[in-house]
Amino acid sequence: MAEQPEDSLELQHSNKSSKHGSRKARSASKDEADKIKAKAVYSRRSSRAEEKDANRRQKALEKQIYRAERKAEQKRYSVSLQSEAAISHPQQLQLLIQTISAVPMAWSPEGKRNDKSVPRFLIREVEFEKKDLTRLMFSPDQENHPSKAPVKYGELIVLGYNGSLPNGDRGRRKSRFALFKRPKANGVKPSTVHIACTPQAAKAISNKDQHSISYTLSRVQTVVVEYTHDSNTDMFQIGRSTESPIDFVVTDTVPGSQSNSETQSVQSTISRFACRIICERNPPFTARIYAAGFDSSKNIFLGEKAAKWKTPDGQMDGLTTNGVLVMHPRNGFTEDSKPGVWREISVCGNVFSLRETRSAQQRGKMVENETNQLQDGSLIDLCGATLLWRTAEGLSRTPTVKHLEALRQEINAARPQCPVGFNTLAFPSMKRKDVVDEKQPWVYLNCGHVHGYHNWGNKEERDGKDRECPMCRSVGPYVPLWLGCEAGFYVDAGPPTHAFSPCGHVCSEKTTAYWSQIPLPHGTHTFHAACPFCAHQLSGEQGYIRLIFQGPLD
Repeated sequence: MAEQPEDSLELQHSNKSSKHGSRKARSASKDEADKIKAKAVYSRRSSRAEEKDANRRQKALEKQIYRAERKAEQKRYSVSLQSEAAISHPQQLQLLIQTISAVPMAWSPEGKRNDKSVPRFLIREVEFEKKDLTRLMFSPDQENHPSKAPVKYGELIVLGYNGSLPNGDRGRRKSRFALFKRPKANGVKPSTVHIACTPQAAKAISNKDQHSISYTLSRVQTVVVEYTHDSNTDMFQIGRSTESPIDFVVTDTVPGSQSNSETQSVQSTISRFACRIICERNPPFTARIYAAGFDSSKNIFLGEKAAKWKTPDGQMDGLTTNGVLVMHPRNGFTEDSKPGVWREISVCGNVFSLRETRSAQQRGKMVENETNQLQDGSLIDLCGATLLWRTAEGLSRTPTVKHLEALRQEINAARPQCPVGFNTLAFPSMKRKDVVDEKQPWVYLNCGHVHGYHNWGNKEERDGKDRECPMCRSVGPYVPLWLGCEAGFYVDAGPPTHAFSPCGHVCSEKTTAYWSQIPLPHGTHTFHAACPFCAHQLSGEQGYIRLIFQGPLD
């Protein structure tokens, strides 16, 4: 066999070495690639772990924010729908409407959240409440017209408050109360009469789950009159009690009181369940008043000492301890209104002349040609507080708060000046109606000249009570002027040119003239005219004065 040449062997060896080197290179590249791949996998796993950890922290943070948000929004937006009594109050109804109408804007039709500022719990509440909104707000005859506003029977306004209670209106305790048509009728009417021999038997009868009135004639005889549901009427109850049957909580009015603490220090003479108003649910929505209200047990008890009697037709009737007095103005509540005669209303709604004193057991004479039907401008006295009834129609003719604000701005725009200091005077805004301002107008009550506050004519021997007017030298009280902010007390929309004396509340001439001739009950058997804005007894020949402003010199 022939030997291969040396150069051929060298070439074969070179090829083997080259192949071995390329294998080593490929192996090294593969190892490097595996290392890179392992690093990438490890990096991805670390990234995922960090991402999960970040998501966990984010969710925990969102949970904390959500809980805080829920707690805050629950406090702010939660509206109780547990009772029909709660939804009957117009302010709560308005809050519910605003809340429910605002929430859907933050959510898409598919239910996805668009605005994180609205908490989920509120949406859940709204979803539940929205289903019952029509049932809660509207009566059956209104359900087909969702845009129709609830029927308003009228408003009760407490005399002696200038637009709100001293410390603000809260819940059922406020200076005015609107009566709206209820979602479901809650009126009652007399039904079965039971004559029980013992109080225990009477108690057993009256403990049924329905309204009743018990008349205790003696220790051995009690008459119980059961009341049944009336689907044609709505009932509203007024009294001092804060229990759930009372729709409008009324406390004693203290003339000129600046805080509720002043009114609470006085021993109340208002009954806990003073009276009830029954409104017809159908036009013309007649409102009638009755003495006494049903308590939490749906009962009215007239004890042995209460005035009570049997009527000619065999029915029972009676009067409450301090009585419920009503006065209907003649010619309605207008510029031409004149005061009517005060009468007493019985438990069954009959009309009587006044007793000798508020708590006398002997009733007055029955007035057969008068009824317990309330009309625009009727006054209701509860022996401690007097309420003004305004019908919805009457309120539509009454100046609004915006109108009164426009009149205030018109007076200020005229730039009245103080004749002594020549400084410009201005009535403060409605919101600051109880705070004396440095530009506040002051008036001399004997002459009506309007000034800014000054010390001119203040002599020590007069003890600061009377001052001498620099314009006419007449001596008399010197008081700040306040705008009357309660529009319901106005009989017209005239300019505020007159002021009550001695309080200084300013309103139109016709309004001051009307209230100055209205005798309001005071105590157990006296009457006197008073300012409707603060309940101060009026003084002077007329009880009011015409204001004389000094115009700007330029």
